[in-house]
Amino acid sequence: MARIRFIRDGYAATTVRDIADDAGVNVALINRYFTSKEGLFEACLGMAVSDISRDTENVSLEQITVRMANKITAGTDEARLQDSLMMLLRTSGEERVNGMRREILLAVSQKLAAAGGRPVDDQALLRAQIMLGTALGITLLRSSLHLTPIDSADEQDLIGPLTDVINALLPRG
Repeated sequence: MARIRFIRDGYAATTVRDIADDAGVNVALINRYFTSKEGLFEACLGMAVSDISRDTENVSLEQITVRMANKITAGTDEARLQDSLMMLLRTSGEERVNGMRREILLAVSQKLAAAGGRPVDDQALLRAQIMLGTALGITLLRSSLHLTPIDSADEQDLIGPLTDVINALLPRG
């Protein structure tokens, strides 16, 4: 419930009362387990990290394209991953929360940069972050804006263009 509320309304506009009402629980219960709205958001980000990490652990360049296309086009089974990506895109208005988001995106970027087998220097990291930006952008265009034809593209439609982008940005070491 909290995760959906944070994605839909953003961190600043979401209140613990809103989340408690959505979940049908008392505010005190949320505060007992998470201490604050920031603690609850941090727990939601932790779930997002787990979702994303599962898809970037020990991944080779050959696997990146297929995994990315699969996750971007997946149906309801992968809605949670798309929600995680959207949660990372929403600004919070809180520097500490934005710092948490930056740390997560940096860690994912480092894993992508390492997938090419090259040393993870600033150039490799820049290229990986451009690749990450591409994936986040595609997710945004599909899940929020429903821009066609990218919204209706299936996994096979995306594999070719994603392969081109990945080969250009993340050359083998």
